[in-house]
Amino acid sequence: MKKFLYLFRGGDARNVNQSPAEMEAHMDRWKSWMGQLAGQGKLVDGLPLSGEGMTVEGTNKVVSNGPFAEGSEIVGGYLMVNAADISEAVELSKGCPILEFKDGNIEVREILSM
Repeated sequence: MKKFLYLFRGGDARNVNQSPAEMEAHMDRWKSWMGQLAGQGKLVDGLPLSGEGMTVEGTNKVVSNGPFAEGSEIVGGYLMVNAADISEAVELSKGCPILEFKDGNIEVREILSM
């Protein structure tokens, strides 16, 4: 079994137009999806990320406030899953509630050993 990382961008992480009831129902769908992954032994870990952060860049190690990307490009959270290969990891990601939003995006990356 290999480990894969899902990086979530856009979608509900940046959607402020939902009513409290809509947001709660959406979060229930997240819990259900993650519960299904856990029940299959696929879920390793995952949490939302704060919108605040810092960046360290270059050989001079310049520190600045950030991230300052477009809202749909900011990483809003992550999940780690177990899957046989990237095809299975991609298929598992298709049940994610972030894809209910037009700009919802999941980057699927294999986590390599060092």
